[in-house]
Amino acid sequence: MIDFINTYNLTGVLIGLATFLIIGLFHPLVIKGEYYFGVKCWWVFLLMGIAGIIGAILVHNLILSILCGVTAFSALWGIGELFEQKKRVEKGWFPKRDKKS
Repeated sequence: MIDFINTYNLTGVLIGLATFLIIGLFHPLVIKGEYYFGVKCWWVFLLMGIAGIIGAILVHNLILSILCGVTAFSALWGIGELFEQKKRVEKGWFPKRDKKS
């Protein structure tokens, strides 16, 4: 598979597509995380970010290392977006979850 990617010079396309999918994955994670847990789940995004950074440092394969880094910083960016999502919910742009007793 790596030979195919290298032969047809598809590394940039592969990384671009994977980055697009990773960022696309974090969008609903932030929305659902805030909906079900509020902003108190920010530490999960922090742990994912730290794990991704460690993975990016430890993995020797360039493509996988890049994808670990993209995942890490998408998770860290998600922390800020989580608090922004709270504001969007307060403005009524997204539904607020009813807390059941």
